[in-house]
Formats: sequence, C-alpha cells, structure tokens
Amino acid sequence: MNDVFGHVANLGFPIVVSVYLLVQIEEKLEGLTVSIHELAKSIERLTMKRPEGL
Repeated sequence: MNDVFGHVANLGFPIVVSVYLLVQIEEKLEGLTVSIHELAKSIERLTMKRPEGL
C-alpha cells in the first residue's frame, strides 16, 4: 500500500506540472494566433491602399 502512495506521489507532481505548463503554452499560442490574424488583416489593408504602379 505504501508503494502505491509512493508511486502516486512521485508521478502526481510531474503530471500536475505538465498539465500546468500545457495550459500556459496553450494560452500563449492562442494569443499568438490572434496576433497573426491581426497582422494578416493589416497587411491586406495596406496592400489595398497601395497605388497600382508600385
């Protein structure tokens, strides 16, 4: 029984840390995705305003 608790304690902490890090990375990726879409829209607007000779 002590072995089971020992394994849970040893495996539980790395699992919790891994899940926490994955959630943090996911939030940052969502922010980057939004930024990329905003940049794409800005580039599209700028290219539409550009005179045709350039």
